[in-house]
Amino acid sequence: MLVFILNAGSSSLKYQLMNPVSQETLAVGLCERIGIDGVIKHEFANDQKLKLEVSMPTHKEAIELVLKTLCEGEGKVIESIDDIDAIGHRAVHGGEDFAGSVMVTDEVIAKMKELIPLAPLHNPANIMGMEICQDLMPGKPNVAVFDTAFHQTMPDYAFMYPLPHEQYTKNGVRKYGFHGTSHYFVSNEAIKMLDNKADSKIIVCHLGNGSSVSAVRDGKSIDTSMGLTPVQGLMMGTRSGDVGAGAIQYMMDTEKWSIQEMLNVLNKKSGIVGISGKSSDLREVLEAREAGDDQCRLAVDMIAYIIKKYVGSYAAALNGVDAICFTGGIGENAALIREKVCSGLEFMGLTLDETKNNTRSGDARAISSDDSKSKIFVIPTNEEFVIANDTYKIVSELKK
Repeated sequence: MLVFILNAGSSSLKYQLMNPVSQETLAVGLCERIGIDGVIKHEFANDQKLKLEVSMPTHKEAIELVLKTLCEGEGKVIESIDDIDAIGHRAVHGGEDFAGSVMVTDEVIAKMKELIPLAPLHNPANIMGMEICQDLMPGKPNVAVFDTAFHQTMPDYAFMYPLPHEQYTKNGVRKYGFHGTSHYFVSNEAIKMLDNKADSKIIVCHLGNGSSVSAVRDGKSIDTSMGLTPVQGLMMGTRSGDVGAGAIQYMMDTEKWSIQEMLNVLNKKSGIVGISGKSSDLREVLEAREAGDDQCRLAVDMIAYIIKKYVGSYAAALNGVDAICFTGGIGENAALIREKVCSGLEFMGLTLDETKNNTRSGDARAISSDDSKSKIFVIPTNEEFVIANDTYKIVSELKK
């Protein structure tokens, strides 16, 4: 089965064409600047790359271009659209309505539209991608895979906010969590690396421009750092993470900011870029730190300290820890962040091996010392495989 995987954003879309059975990826790409001038970056057989600057006024033209690129010209990997068996869509927010992946129907799209207030930047683009694929490839099954679904196993005392209870019953105000496909994939890989240990206690640190930590017990999420929206939790590329409500009110009063201006600061001008004053890209911040930039030194120290606090609290929530996992662009590549997070955690049975930590590799691996009681893993995430595999399973079940 060939699954076309689509992750539609507000002005961009990522795609892959994958066989979930063989785990072979035929093509991967990105359309950027949709509605402006348009760029498609397409990678296919043997790491060949193709870059085209083509007008994409809307997402429909972008998806049409992707399908044409897959079937024609230099980047061709299939004979026709008919070779695609199903489409798997990344869907950001499923609220409490979706605890797993589902076949896209009119009812599913209607429910996702009701959830737009919980993800105003993401859900409309996700829905648009589904509707366009239904139009361009009629009859092909579409499956929605939700970022929030994996965290629907959290107990109520973990997902509830200590607010008036009617805010939950009336408005659905609670912690939902995100990056669920990544946390699911990485925690399952970790369980395999622990020889399928029963009642496993795993902490997953998904660290990138957006970052989150989750506590996973026996394969099920019991807590996670992101909340109602992705701004809660860790310090991220441009997001603040946890900030007290009093500080927010004080800034709004002193700066005369509206709520939208305040949210813009919290989502786009805070985190790594806000503290470093340099960049939201940790690689640039690490370079400046090495050159003696003290704000960048502070940003790096804060990133690691906040992650470490969540690791400690989740070890308590799990009543122990069998493994801590690092994934995502930062988690997989920033040895210094891993070192700082794990430093001093020997009392929890976690001892980092410095040589292993500083050895670069694209493979899943242990970076803990041989005598470490608990494991420290670096596991490259593969959210696209989760989307493709869920799509395969749902479509295969439908055909029975």
